[in-house]
Amino acid sequence: MDIGTLVEQAREGRPRAVARLISLVERADPQLREVMAVLAPLTGNAYVVGLTGSPGVGKSTSTSALVRAYRQAGKRVGVLAVDPSSPFSGGALLGDRVRMQDHATDPGVYIRSMATRGHLGGLAWAAPQAIRVMDAAGCDVVLVETVGVGQSEVEVAAQADTTVVLLAPGMGDGIQAAKAGILEIGDVYVVNKADRDGADATARELNHMLGLGEAREAGAWRPPIVKTVAAKGEGVDELIAALEKHRGWMDEHGHLAVRRRRRAAQEIQTLAITTLRHRVAQNQLDALAERVACGELDPYTAADHLVAAVTA
Repeated sequence: MDIGTLVEQAREGRPRAVARLISLVERADPQLREVMAVLAPLTGNAYVVGLTGSPGVGKSTSTSALVRAYRQAGKRVGVLAVDPSSPFSGGALLGDRVRMQDHATDPGVYIRSMATRGHLGGLAWAAPQAIRVMDAAGCDVVLVETVGVGQSEVEVAAQADTTVVLLAPGMGDGIQAAKAGILEIGDVYVVNKADRDGADATARELNHMLGLGEAREAGAWRPPIVKTVAAKGEGVDELIAALEKHRGWMDEHGHLAVRRRRRAAQEIQTLAITTLRHRVAQNQLDALAERVACGELDPYTAADHLVAAVTA
C-alpha cells in the first residue's frame, strides 16, 4: 500500500493501518525512511506517559485504569506495552494483554505489545519510532508500559514526557526505591495496591527517600506520591491530576520542549550508531581484534582505524 494512504488511514483511527506502520518499524523495513518523513510534520502533539516499576506492582492494571480515565475525558489513547522476549521464539511472553481486554473493542484506543528482543533498559529498540507512529496517528495520550525488569529500567525516562514509578507494599520497595536509578527518574510516584497493609509505611519511606535527594532549586518540581488501588479504580483521578499538574509545570517552565529535544537527539544518535554498526565490515573487525588479542595493536588505535574506515 502507498505510504501516504497508509498514514492517512492511521490518522482516521484505523487500527490496521497503525499496526502496519508499527510492523514496518519493528522489522526495520526499507520503507521506514519514507514513513518517518511523512510522519514528521504530524508529530509532537501526544502527551507521552511512561509507567515503570518492579514486576507485580500493577503496571498493566494501572495502565488500563488510566486508559479508562482518559477515554472518559474524550481523549484518544495509544498504549505501547513492552514485554520480555522468549529466548526461544523471540516473541513477547505476555502479548495477549489480558488485563487490557476491556479496551480491545474501543476504536479510540490502540494497544500494541512489543517484545524487547534482548534490548536492555525496559524498552524495545523500536519503541521511539512506535511512539512517533501513535503520535502521528492522532493519539492525544501515549502510555508506555515498560517490561518490569527492576532497578536498571530507567530508559523510559528518556522517551516519556512524564515518568510514573509504581511501587506496592510488602515487596521491599522501600529499600528498592532508595537505590540509584529508579528513585531519580520518577516525576510521579504511585503506591499501588494501597488497600494492603503497609501502604502508608511504603509512602512514608518513599517520601523520606525523596527528601534525602539533592537540594532542589526554588520552583523545582517535587514528585508527588499518589496512593491507588488500580484494580478498583481508586485514586486514578488523583493520579490523572498529578500527571496534568506535571505537564502544566513543564509547559510553564519550558521543560517539556527541552525533554522532547533531548528525546529527538537520543533517537538521532541511536539511528546514526546503528547505521555505522551496519557499515562495519566483519572481516575488518575480526582482523583488528586479532591484532589487539596478540598485543600487536592497542584497542584505542584499533577503534580509530575502524572509525576511519566507516567514515571515510
